[in-house]
Amino acid sequence: MARKVQRKLDKWKSKTWYNVEIPEFMGRNNIGVTPAETPEQLVGRIVETTVGEIANDFTKHNTKLRLEISDVTGDVASTRFLGHEITTDYLRSIVKRQTSRIDANLDVKTKDGYSIRVKPICFTVKRARTSQIKGIREVMVKITKDRAAELTFEQFIEEAIMGKLSANIYRNAKSIYPLRRVEIRKTEVRTVPVKTVPVKE
Repeated sequence: MARKVQRKLDKWKSKTWYNVEIPEFMGRNNIGVTPAETPEQLVGRIVETTVGEIANDFTKHNTKLRLEISDVTGDVASTRFLGHEITTDYLRSIVKRQTSRIDANLDVKTKDGYSIRVKPICFTVKRARTSQIKGIREVMVKITKDRAAELTFEQFIEEAIMGKLSANIYRNAKSIYPLRRVEIRKTEVRTVPVKTVPVKE
């Protein structure tokens, strides 16, 4: 038994600790460390953090970020953004009785060719009629698609996770029926543009 424990300790000691950094457009901050025997073992590993942790803002701890380690240089593991999601507890806390919850689920394309699945969600002050729900959903879809087409991937993700996109939807949809809250419940990167290598003549 002691030999088995010693082997485990020796294996643990042989691991190197790597600093995990968020993508450059989010500030390239260090969000922790992770162990691995070789850098190659880290590539593809999924890590999670919250917007609250990277922005040092307690009010943003309900927004989780999903990242994938894409490259290792020295003792630094760089990541790429895979998506975000608001926590289940937070979602439950904003659901109220006698109100309407309006969901949308759509795929958008950014100005620089990224395909992203986006799930906005609206909550009305009181229960809305079917025609009003339909109208609000149409506004949600139109604004989300329009903003994606106007912005680069990095700009769009920043608007989605920092509240600017939901505020835009709120301003444009509240005239159809009073809204209590708008959130971008989830984003997920579906495809990234293929980088073309210039051909040497």
